[in-house]
Amino acid sequence: MKKMVAAHKKVGKQRYRETHGLFYEDFEVGDVFEHRPGRTLTDVDNMWQSLLSLNTHPLHIDAVYASKTEWKRPLMSSLVTLAIVGGMSLNSTSAKGVANLGWDRIRLTAPVFVGDTLYAESRVLAKRRSRSRAKQGVVTVETKGLKADGTVVMTFERSFLVPLRRHGVDVDANY
Repeated sequence: MKKMVAAHKKVGKQRYRETHGLFYEDFEVGDVFEHRPGRTLTDVDNMWQSLLSLNTHPLHIDAVYASKTEWKRPLMSSLVTLAIVGGMSLNSTSAKGVANLGWDRIRLTAPVFVGDTLYAESRVLAKRRSRSRAKQGVVTVETKGLKADGTVVMTFERSFLVPLRRHGVDVDANY
Protein backbone atom coordinates (compact mmCIF):
# COMPACT_ATOMS: atom_id res chain seq x y z
CA MET A 1 0.00 0.00 0.00
CA LYS A 2 1.64 3.22 -1.14
CA LYS A 3 -0.29 5.42 1.24
CA MET A 4 -2.40 4.87 4.28
CA VAL A 5 -6.12 5.06 3.64
CA ALA A 6 -7.96 7.19 6.16
CA ALA A 7 -10.45 5.43 8.41
CA HIS A 8 -12.43 8.65 8.75
CA LYS A 9 -13.58 11.38 6.43
CA LYS A 10 -14.45 14.93 7.35
CA VAL A 11 -18.19 15.62 7.08
CA GLY A 12 -18.32 18.99 8.84
CA LYS A 13 -16.45 21.33 11.13
CA GLN A 14 -14.77 19.13 13.75
CA ARG A 15 -17.00 16.21 12.64
CA TYR A 16 -15.76 12.96 11.13
CA ARG A 17 -17.46 9.78 9.95
CA GLU A 18 -15.92 6.33 9.95
CA THR A 19 -15.37 4.91 6.50
CA HIS A 20 -14.77 1.28 5.68
CA GLY A 21 -13.15 -0.69 2.91
CA LEU A 22 -10.84 0.13 0.06
CA PHE A 23 -11.14 1.05 -3.58
CA TYR A 24 -9.41 -1.06 -6.23
CA GLU A 25 -6.44 1.33 -6.44
CA ASP A 26 -5.78 1.01 -2.70
CA PHE A 27 -4.79 -2.66 -2.95
CA GLU A 28 -1.25 -3.79 -3.72
CA VAL A 29 -0.25 -7.42 -4.14
CA GLY A 30 1.63 -8.47 -1.01
CA ASP A 31 -0.13 -6.08 1.38
CA VAL A 32 -1.11 -7.74 4.67
CA PHE A 33 -4.00 -6.42 6.74
CA GLU A 34 -4.29 -7.43 10.40
CA HIS A 35 -7.96 -7.47 11.37
CA ARG A 36 -8.83 -6.22 14.84
CA PRO A 37 -10.46 -6.48 17.30
CA GLY A 38 -10.33 -10.20 17.92
CA ARG A 39 -13.36 -12.26 18.87
CA THR A 40 -13.67 -14.67 21.80
CA LEU A 41 -15.98 -17.57 20.89
CA THR A 42 -18.87 -18.65 23.10
CA ASP A 43 -21.25 -21.57 23.53
CA VAL A 44 -23.99 -19.36 22.12
CA ASP A 45 -22.01 -18.77 18.88
CA ASN A 46 -21.67 -22.52 18.42
CA MET A 47 -25.26 -23.38 19.31
CA TRP A 48 -26.88 -20.65 17.19
CA GLN A 49 -24.81 -21.38 14.09
CA SER A 50 -25.36 -25.11 14.46
CA LEU A 51 -29.11 -24.56 14.67
CA LEU A 52 -29.22 -21.96 11.87
CA SER A 53 -27.31 -24.20 9.48
CA LEU A 54 -29.05 -27.43 10.60
CA ASN A 55 -25.63 -28.85 11.48
CA THR A 56 -26.80 -31.17 14.24
CA HIS A 57 -23.60 -33.17 14.57
CA PRO A 58 -23.41 -33.99 18.29
CA LEU A 59 -19.73 -33.01 18.41
CA HIS A 60 -20.89 -29.38 18.26
CA ILE A 61 -24.05 -29.41 20.37
CA ASP A 62 -23.87 -32.34 22.82
CA ALA A 63 -21.28 -31.94 25.60
CA VAL A 64 -21.73 -35.52 26.85
CA TYR A 65 -21.13 -36.96 23.36
CA ALA A 66 -18.15 -34.64 22.82
CA SER A 67 -16.64 -35.64 26.20
CA LYS A 68 -16.22 -39.19 24.85
CA THR A 69 -14.24 -38.05 21.77
CA GLU A 70 -10.55 -37.27 21.46
CA TRP A 71 -11.40 -33.59 21.99
CA LYS A 72 -13.13 -34.18 25.36
CA ARG A 73 -15.33 -31.11 24.76
CA PRO A 74 -17.49 -29.67 21.97
CA LEU A 75 -15.70 -28.41 18.89
CA MET A 76 -16.77 -25.10 17.37
CA SER A 77 -18.56 -25.70 14.10
CA SER A 78 -16.31 -24.80 11.19
CA LEU A 79 -19.20 -22.67 9.92
CA VAL A 80 -18.82 -20.49 13.04
CA THR A 81 -15.10 -20.12 12.42
CA LEU A 82 -15.58 -19.31 8.73
CA ALA A 83 -18.32 -16.77 9.44
CA ILE A 84 -16.38 -14.97 12.16
CA VAL A 85 -13.00 -14.95 10.41
CA GLY A 86 -14.65 -13.89 7.14
CA GLY A 87 -16.60 -11.18 8.91
CA MET A 88 -13.50 -9.89 10.70
CA SER A 89 -11.80 -9.38 7.33
CA LEU A 90 -14.60 -7.34 5.77
CA ASN A 91 -13.89 -3.78 6.98
CA SER A 92 -10.36 -3.61 5.66
CA THR A 93 -10.87 -5.60 2.48
CA SER A 94 -14.29 -5.76 0.86
CA ALA A 95 -16.45 -3.25 2.74
CA LYS A 96 -16.75 -1.19 -0.47
CA GLY A 97 -17.29 -4.38 -2.45
CA VAL A 98 -19.90 -4.66 -5.16
CA ALA A 99 -20.03 -8.45 -4.98
CA ASN A 100 -18.35 -11.36 -3.26
CA LEU A 101 -17.19 -13.66 -6.07
CA GLY A 102 -16.28 -16.75 -4.10
CA TRP A 103 -14.17 -18.66 -1.62
CA ASP A 104 -11.50 -21.16 -2.59
CA ARG A 105 -9.10 -23.49 -0.79
CA ILE A 106 -10.84 -23.36 2.60
CA ARG A 107 -8.64 -25.31 5.01
CA LEU A 108 -9.30 -26.10 8.67
CA THR A 109 -5.85 -26.51 10.20
CA ALA A 110 -6.45 -26.73 13.97
CA PRO A 111 -9.41 -27.33 16.28
CA VAL A 112 -11.32 -24.38 17.71
CA PHE A 113 -13.14 -24.44 21.04
CA VAL A 114 -15.38 -22.25 23.15
CA GLY A 115 -13.19 -19.66 24.87
CA ASP A 116 -10.66 -19.38 22.04
CA THR A 117 -10.03 -15.84 20.86
CA LEU A 118 -9.60 -15.53 17.10
CA TYR A 119 -7.79 -12.90 15.11
CA ALA A 120 -7.45 -12.69 11.35
CA GLU A 121 -5.16 -11.32 8.68
CA SER A 122 -5.47 -11.06 4.93
CA ARG A 123 -2.75 -10.89 2.29
CA VAL A 124 -3.50 -9.52 -1.17
CA LEU A 125 -2.67 -12.26 -3.68
CA ALA A 126 -3.84 -10.68 -6.92
CA LYS A 127 -5.79 -7.87 -8.48
CA ARG A 128 -6.96 -7.16 -11.99
CA ARG A 129 -9.41 -4.92 -13.77
CA SER A 130 -12.72 -6.60 -14.46
CA ARG A 131 -13.11 -7.82 -18.03
CA SER A 132 -16.89 -7.30 -18.01
CA ARG A 133 -17.23 -4.24 -15.74
CA ALA A 134 -14.98 -1.38 -16.79
CA LYS A 135 -15.53 0.59 -13.58
CA GLN A 136 -14.54 -2.23 -11.24
CA GLY A 137 -11.72 -4.61 -10.40
CA VAL A 138 -11.30 -8.07 -8.90
CA VAL A 139 -9.17 -8.49 -5.80
CA THR A 140 -8.14 -11.87 -4.35
CA VAL A 141 -6.93 -12.24 -0.78
CA GLU A 142 -5.77 -15.12 1.38
CA THR A 143 -7.20 -14.86 4.88
CA LYS A 144 -5.89 -16.67 7.95
CA GLY A 145 -7.77 -17.19 11.20
CA LEU A 146 -5.42 -17.39 14.17
CA LYS A 147 -5.81 -18.14 17.85
CA ALA A 148 -4.34 -15.64 20.30
CA ASP A 149 -1.23 -17.84 20.63
CA GLY A 150 -0.60 -17.62 16.86
CA THR A 151 -1.94 -21.07 15.93
CA VAL A 152 -3.45 -20.90 12.45
CA VAL A 153 -6.90 -22.49 12.61
CA MET A 154 -8.19 -21.70 9.12
CA THR A 155 -7.06 -20.37 5.75
CA PHE A 156 -9.05 -19.50 2.68
CA GLU A 157 -8.85 -17.45 -0.49
CA ARG A 158 -11.62 -15.03 -1.37
CA SER A 159 -12.22 -12.90 -4.44
CA PHE A 160 -14.45 -9.85 -4.57
CA LEU A 161 -15.39 -7.07 -6.96
CA VAL A 162 -14.61 -3.50 -5.87
CA PRO A 163 -15.12 -0.16 -7.61
CA LEU A 164 -12.34 1.96 -9.01
CA ARG A 165 -11.96 5.15 -6.96
CA ARG A 166 -13.17 7.53 -9.66
CA HIS A 167 -16.28 5.40 -10.25
CA GLY A 168 -17.06 4.40 -6.68
CA VAL A 169 -20.29 5.39 -5.04
CA ASP A 170 -19.60 7.08 -1.73
CA VAL A 171 -21.78 4.73 0.28
CA ASP A 172 -20.59 6.30 3.54
CA ALA A 173 -22.15 9.62 2.51
CA ASN A 174 -25.59 8.05 2.22
CA TYR A 175 -26.08 7.36 5.92
